[in-house]
Amino acid sequence: MKNGFLFILLVPLLINCQTEKSAASNYQSHVEDIVFDEKKDDPNFKRCDGNDLGIQYYSGPSSASIQYRGEKIAIIKNLEKLKIGSSNSENGYITVRFLVNCEGRSGYFRVQEMDEKYKVIKYDKTFSDQLLSFTKNLGGWIPMKINGKNRDYYQYLTYKIENGKVSEILP
Repeated sequence: MKNGFLFILLVPLLINCQTEKSAASNYQSHVEDIVFDEKKDDPNFKRCDGNDLGIQYYSGPSSASIQYRGEKIAIIKNLEKLKIGSSNSENGYITVRFLVNCEGRSGYFRVQEMDEKYKVIKYDKTFSDQLLSFTKNLGGWIPMKINGKNRDYYQYLTYKIENGKVSEILP
């Protein structure tokens, strides 16, 4: 009787575990892996890790900071020199996400634009194109080293927009 009761309790648990395992296999290895797109990406940009999609910025050994020569302050100073702005009084965020390869070169850029309530919007095209161009031209990315080997990794810069101007760079 005791074994029968235990069996009745364990069968649903085992069935549930099997269901979760098969459902999990339908997902990508990481959220928003960036794969090559011939319409957007430079064919000369090479990944060093082959088919490995790169270390995510939230999981690398230096995930708490930007891997850039001169750190974030150097990026801010370069942006201030350009005086990029929009004639519209827009508020929100423009995020540029990209891959940095083992040589410190960047590529595979993707842009996401949101208002201050995180709803998808489109900013003035000239303004968002200037921020994308600025990000593409940053040349001080530091390769991420894991177990003594340089690896590809994802990076992002989120530009906080207030009244049509960049007020802050995140992270």
